[in-house]
Amino acid sequence: MVKHSRGNRTRSRKLLKKSPRERGAIPSLSRLMYEFKVGDKVIVKINSAIHNGMPHRRYQGKVGSVISKRGKAYEVKVNLGNKEKLIIVRPEHLVLFSNKSE
Repeated sequence: MVKHSRGNRTRSRKLLKKSPRERGAIPSLSRLMYEFKVGDKVIVKINSAIHNGMPHRRYQGKVGSVISKRGKAYEVKVNLGNKEKLIIVRPEHLVLFSNKSE
């Protein structure tokens, strides 16, 4: 019997699935070109078509704040339960958080 694979993207079939209209090329180059500033609130929205700088699936949909820039990627502090986690994410997987109530 073959052992079950427990890779980084296991059990993520529905989580990282794109709708038919989203498939293909990168959604917009403006998402790549945007420069996040230190202190910006961002949402981790994984683009499954781009594997470089992809965070773990447990961070999908989480809101964090940009701490610093590291090469092409950003260091983002995310609260996960009672802990603060520091993840390194490329801008393809980040969206600026805008709070509508303010």
